[in-house]
Amino acid sequence: MQNLQQAKRDLHLMTTMTRLDKYQVLIIDDIGYVKKTDAETQVLFEFIAHRYESGSLIITSNQPFSRWDSIFPDTMMTVAAIDRIIHHSTIIEIEGDSYRKNQSLKNKPIS
Repeated sequence: MQNLQQAKRDLHLMTTMTRLDKYQVLIIDDIGYVKKTDAETQVLFEFIAHRYESGSLIITSNQPFSRWDSIFPDTMMTVAAIDRIIHHSTIIEIEGDSYRKNQSLKNKPIS
């Protein structure tokens, strides 16, 4: 996202996004984990809109869609992003304890 943001500032955003089209699948990991600036989320939305129907995205998030209003700066952008993401998607929801937490507990010495 930082590269896309820089490309937008340099007026090369479309060229940069088109360059990424050579990849069949791109991964956005932990969307919503770290609060982004409005500029970052606007570029994220533009990227999601660009990839819509042109290439696959794998997006991971610890936030359900109902909380994505905290990711994007306004409701309309949130709804539009989710609409594009879910239109041709397979959603996999994983419930349960954290894998990292479970591994950590397994590696603790028994006292």
